[in-house]
Amino acid sequence: MTTPFERLADVDQTIHAPARLAILTALSVCEQADFTYLKRITGLTQGNLGSHLGKLEEAALVEIEKSFAGRTSRTSVRLLPAGRDAITGWWAAMEEARAATAAWSPDDDG
Repeated sequence: MTTPFERLADVDQTIHAPARLAILTALSVCEQADFTYLKRITGLTQGNLGSHLGKLEEAALVEIEKSFAGRTSRTSVRLLPAGRDAITGWWAAMEEARAATAAWSPDDDG
């Protein structure tokens, strides 16, 4: 029998990292955001945000578009369908783990 604690250890670390969780959760609400907005609402530094976005893009969870408005560069980030599925699944897994942990008893650990 698997305990709720063992299931928590198997959570997808790509999403579970706090910064990436914050980014994906924010994007799940607003669909698309620019880099400056994400930086502001997550509290991440420019370098940290860029690094985490790169990992999320590499995992095909987000799409990053770079453009220019005059001479000003603009970076826009969009949640891909796989990213939406991943963050929705992560939150569902956390809720299941919370419920299973609340119902767990030390006697259940045969």
